Amino acid sequence: MGLLKKYFRKAKFAKNFRIKRNSLENSRFSMEWNDRYPCLNDATSNTGFDSHYLFHTAWAARILAKNKPSLHIDISSCLRFVSLVSAFIPIHFYDYRPAQLNLSGLQSSQADLMNLPFENNSVESLSCMHVIEHIGLERYGDLFDPEGDLKAIEELKRVLAIDGHLLFAVPLGEKSIIQYNAHRIYTYEQILNYFAGLQLVNFSYINDAGQYIESSSPQDAIGQIYGCGCFCFKK
Repeated sequence: MGLLKKYFRKAKFAKNFRIKRNSLENSRFSMEWNDRYPCLNDATSNTGFDSHYLFHTAWAARILAKNKPSLHIDISSCLRFVSLVSAFIPIHFYDYRPAQLNLSGLQSSQADLMNLPFENNSVESLSCMHVIEHIGLERYGDLFDPEGDLKAIEELKRVLAIDGHLLFAVPLGEKSIIQYNAHRIYTYEQILNYFAGLQLVNFSYINDAGQYIESSSPQDAIGQIYGCGCFCFKK
């Protein structure tokens, strides 16, 4: 049935091209078949989006807007997040594979999350979101290390300043599993245990249905497989 639908969509596109070409092609534009760019799946009742990446970055941006740090350090989070927030808050961005980002308010450099280039207790505002779950699984060219995520977490704890804030997001569900070689999925209890010694200031959650639950509770992860847990910690 899926193949049949695709066939009819393509046939309808070709028909519309022939019928509407005379109306669309004029002195302002040419319209050639070789220039076609079929977009056959966008006529939806609602605008779709990746709930993990839209909501966790929106969550983090709102916390930074409230805290107003003079400088924010981000480790390998979403490029859209650092690109947008750096318009209002200076950001130094570090990634294992550095990104060439030529934007005011934003510096981009290379760094290994398991050996961060900062002194102990030196970073007052820090984020690392949707990153830790990949460390040590070789997905991005990093070395295989079953404990890579734990080593990276220890580095985040090490460099975070006293009274500093860490914005941290990972896949979160009822059970902890590895979907090799994409990512790990954690439980709420695991994350709190890994960040023992830090104070949890805020926990928000994006569930399997893509719903954003602000100021969530651990119970919201029950029955979930691949949600997104957003943790704001203070040292």
